[in-house]
Amino acid sequence: MATSKQSVLYLRLKKRIYMKPNQVVTLGQAARLLAKDDEIEQRLKGLILYKHKKADGNRVVIDLLQIVKTIREQEGSLTIEAYGDPQVLVMVAEKPVKPRIPVLIFAWLLLFFGAGLAIMNFHTDVSMKEVHIRIVELITGKRTEHPLWFQIPYSLGIGLGMVLFFNHLFRKRFNEEPNPLEVELYMYQENVNAYVIADEMRKKADYDQTKGNSDD
Repeated sequence: MATSKQSVLYLRLKKRIYMKPNQVVTLGQAARLLAKDDEIEQRLKGLILYKHKKADGNRVVIDLLQIVKTIREQEGSLTIEAYGDPQVLVMVAEKPVKPRIPVLIFAWLLLFFGAGLAIMNFHTDVSMKEVHIRIVELITGKRTEHPLWFQIPYSLGIGLGMVLFFNHLFRKRFNEEPNPLEVELYMYQENVNAYVIADEMRKKADYDQTKGNSDD
């Protein structure tokens, strides 16, 4: 018997969601759903996938097969079309972590002076002062030990170049293109998610294997 279009559910899991301890995760929280029958879609959004227990810790992985099994128990005749990631990472926290201002200020000062020292050390290693003096001598025909009219615009140009490179000036963006720092942060977050999911899946497999051996 052919399956009608009305019995198809399109499902895309989210990469990461957050929940408070001892609460439940519903299908509507863990995934985006699309079904031709709005009644089925709304009913499935409230389907409970997982209830947190203290022993589970603060990181839980919900697998796509687990979700499909739970949906089948609710809607046996439903055809499920899944897209995207095969797992969703659930982060458990009592409340969102707020940035600690003293630590933020310390990190900002450390990065600011560290970057400044790195630039100065680089200029010293390549004898940038002598290069500037030689360039000014070639332009003007006179040797000046402190060509400030050339060095000051050069220093301002370094700062301007960094602003354009990172596409940010405080909260202002110059265009919608992501800057290299945002790309690196995104890649870092993706790698962390992949590692955490793999680690949690490994722990779950070890636990299931140990449980199976004990049952034997």
